[in-house]
Amino acid sequence: MSTAIKIFQGAFGRVSLLDMSKPLVTHAHHHCHALIKVSGVDSSFLVKGRSQPLTKDSVVLINAWEPHAYEHTPSGEGRCILLALYLETTWLSQVLQSLTVSGHPQFFPKPCAVLPPGARKLVNALAAEMLVSQEIAADILEGKIFDLFMATAENHSLLKDASQLLSSLRTQSMDPRIRRAVAKMRENLHYGDNFAELAAESALSRAHFFELFKRSTNLTPAVYANALRVEAAIAELCKPEIRIGDISYNVGFSAPGHFTRFFRQHLGITPGEYRRVVDLMDSGQYFDRL
Repeated sequence: MSTAIKIFQGAFGRVSLLDMSKPLVTHAHHHCHALIKVSGVDSSFLVKGRSQPLTKDSVVLINAWEPHAYEHTPSGEGRCILLALYLETTWLSQVLQSLTVSGHPQFFPKPCAVLPPGARKLVNALAAEMLVSQEIAADILEGKIFDLFMATAENHSLLKDASQLLSSLRTQSMDPRIRRAVAKMRENLHYGDNFAELAAESALSRAHFFELFKRSTNLTPAVYANALRVEAAIAELCKPEIRIGDISYNVGFSAPGHFTRFFRQHLGITPGEYRRVVDLMDSGQYFDRL
């Protein structure tokens, strides 16, 4: 069974140290996402229709809203300790203005790259900090996360072509019918259970709605809706006064058991475990120190 060793969460997004032994379903995040093996067996992620190796020498880089799945190992045996960065693109852009393009769907042109030697040292240091679980100042943590991101991703992204990416972002437009459907899904997470109704309200056939939705978002409606549910659940799990049973209903499930199974399929851990291991960090305003 997969477990979470430690999770830090704050304005930067999340950084998770995970002990993985089971695969995850296809899912997506709005974050700029990097995955690095710390120890254990080699494993892999399915990205862009191909298996991307996660070894001591590689890093898997996933663009915002890019679908992916954790495959674990062909035999299904062994454990992989991995460090997962889920970084808010707004935070990245505050630290470095050119990283406004970190949310671009082609920011990482390739999903797998060689992990630079300097990045390995930063990975090991951050993982050790999380294993010990001592208190760490928010600004120091943010500095470690940003330094690791830049050491890992700077030479494997299109950051040097930021102006070109920014220009293409400005010219991209989502079909207005899909934009309205997405707004409804965000407003009411229960909407994700009835895509036929969303299609009808969009004046589209179900088939045309699915085709147009994927063309506009790079995701199926179900994967998009599930991503919204996961992030809404995480936000509420960070509020200890809200019961997990209530969170289950709030994010669109009729029974807590269904919610727990869904959460584990997407993150590898239960909602209760997430709540136990997460440390909430106040904004350290790292960018003020640059």
